Amino acid sequence: PSLALSAEEAAVIVCGLRNTDVFVGESATFTCELSHPGVKNVQWWLDGTPLHNNLVTEISEQDGRIHTLTLNDVACHDSGTVTFRAGSLISSAKLLVKGISLLE
Repeated sequence: PSLALSAEEAAVIVCGLRNTDVFVGESATFTCELSHPGVKNVQWWLDGTPLHNNLVTEISEQDGRIHTLTLNDVACHDSGTVTFRAGSLISSAKLLVKGISLLE
C-alpha cells in the first residue's frame, strides 16, 4: 500500500477564520487558508445553519486552498459563529454586527 497521504489527510489549516465586527448593512468577509488544495466536502455555517451561494452570501475559493465567505448587507440577527469545515478540518470565528444607532 502507498504511504502517500491524500490531500484530505495531509491538509492543515494554515490561517484560520478571524473574529469580525461590522456595522449593519456592511459586508463581512471570512477567509480560511488550507495547506493543500483538493480537500473535499467544504461547507460554511452560520450558527449551525449551512450557508449557500446566493445574493447575500458569496462563497469562493482560490487555488483550491484559500476559501472565502462574504456576507453582504448584514443585519443584527446575523451575529453569531461562522464555521468553516473542510473534511475533518474546522475553523470558527465570531461575527458581531453592530447597530448604527450606537453612533448617535
